[in-house]
Amino acid sequence: MSLSLRLTGTGGAQLVPAFGCECVACQRARLNPGYRRRPCSAEVRYNNAVTLLDAGLPDLMDHHPAGSFRQFLLTHYHMDHVQGLFPLRWGVGDKIPVYGPPDEEGCDDLFRHPGILDFSHTVEPFVVFELQGMQVTPLPLTHSKLTFGYLLESAHSRVAWLSDTAGLPEKTLKFLLNNHPQVMIIDCSHEPRPQTPRNHCDLNTVIALNEIIRCPRVVLTHISHQFDEWLMDNVLPEGFEAGFDGMEIVVE
Repeated sequence: MSLSLRLTGTGGAQLVPAFGCECVACQRARLNPGYRRRPCSAEVRYNNAVTLLDAGLPDLMDHHPAGSFRQFLLTHYHMDHVQGLFPLRWGVGDKIPVYGPPDEEGCDDLFRHPGILDFSHTVEPFVVFELQGMQVTPLPLTHSKLTFGYLLESAHSRVAWLSDTAGLPEKTLKFLLNNHPQVMIIDCSHEPRPQTPRNHCDLNTVIALNEIIRCPRVVLTHISHQFDEWLMDNVLPEGFEAGFDGMEIVVE
């Protein structure tokens, strides 16, 4: 049985095009919607179940009506990863499980007024749990708020989701080295820089990480308009590709 992901957003909080920006990447995105980037997120499909990985799309309810998915799997509680939950929580019907890190603050008043959302499903680093037969391992990331990536596994498929992060903690790096993901979808917000930025990876950092992990397919996400502009004039290394909104990734 295949494990598949659809990238519903591949941008950061700034989005592409960025408000007021007239760089060539932003101009291109205004002219051609195929180059737009919405907040970083994905749909995960396995065993006839849909899991929404992060909830940053502000119009999330328009794309995912009631009954079309089983649960949310959150990386962290920054607004651009949870803003779609704010109106959805006031819906009617069955409770919707929300899996995510044990962040006591959460985001704004989501925990105090959860509505139909069930935030009791907190997860712990490297403690495996199961969603409709898919194994999920939370992986600590390096970010300004408590953030987890996830290794998603079936019997024959292994996908790593690593956003938002600036480099990787040593334990997470060793875990990925030992567990051999077939596809790695990773934060690469910035064009190559001399040093890793504070909260998000640049291309040099991702290349250096994969020299250790040796994943055969690396899909870049959380892409900024500056990195898009760089990509218009430069070629990625073999095995690396820039994700795009609507991209389908199937691992057999």
